[in-house]
Amino acid sequence: MEFYLGLLQILGVHTLLGLSAYIVLLTGQVSMAQAGFYAVGAYLAAACTTMFGLHILPAILIAAVLTGALACLVGFPALRVKGLMLVVATLAFGEMVRLFFFNLTWQIDRTGELVGPNGAEGFRSIRFFPENGWDTADVAMFIWAVVAVVMALLYWVDNTRAGAVLRAVGHDETAAQSIGLNLTAIKVGAMAAGGAIAGLGGGIYAHTVTHIEHGVFGILLATFAIAYPILGGLGSVFGTLIAVVFVQGFLVEGLRFLGDWRSLLFGALIVVAMNLRPTGLLGERMPRLSQLLRRRSAAANKLNEAD
Repeated sequence: MEFYLGLLQILGVHTLLGLSAYIVLLTGQVSMAQAGFYAVGAYLAAACTTMFGLHILPAILIAAVLTGALACLVGFPALRVKGLMLVVATLAFGEMVRLFFFNLTWQIDRTGELVGPNGAEGFRSIRFFPENGWDTADVAMFIWAVVAVVMALLYWVDNTRAGAVLRAVGHDETAAQSIGLNLTAIKVGAMAAGGAIAGLGGGIYAHTVTHIEHGVFGILLATFAIAYPILGGLGSVFGTLIAVVFVQGFLVEGLRFLGDWRSLLFGALIVVAMNLRPTGLLGERMPRLSQLLRRRSAAANKLNEAD
């Protein structure tokens, strides 16, 4: 049971990471900076609880707000370029953040013990959950409550004018600009929202693993972040969730018994999935429940007429 609850925690934090890239991808921008924002959120939230004694809720909210503000600052210069140049620029930012935490040493004495980030050794003893009596099930429920709130917010945005504006920019920037949309404000806003979600996910991640270090927040994590929404499809936030379950639940954990062969099969299955579903597992437009019901009703009517 502990294994499955731990797996639920992994799926939850990776879903937040994927959703942080989802909202940026809606504007047609491919950002590799999400791992960097995730790292900033992880270190900030860990510092709030471990060094300053805050509760987990204000800690992850502070991490989300500050990381969103950082993403906004990064977005202005980074989004002046697009395509491969944007990928390189955001990748460079992610590496800069990783190397910053590699060199960061900032420890304070708390109840006779030095706590805080310690360079290459990372940030140890992030023990808010065990020190406050949270068991694995409590942590899993907390993570999925946060995931549910974030998914509900993004789903609501997706079905309002704001979502239509984001998709309009992503489909055709020139057409969007011709009808008076401010491309810079929209792109930077999406980048800031994505950064805030990544910071939130990073803050929760730091407390589930209790020890973080710079090496975790590298290119592989950045690749996973953009792979989830692309593999799941940009038609709905649920595509990202399905992709995380497919990759982390099935490919990473479900095939663990294959040992080293798992890595080969992992890549092959991703290639097969993208060839069979080039627009993602749920496609670019997820059909609404009412549409599915109407299609089912129409098919039933045709069968009745044929009889």
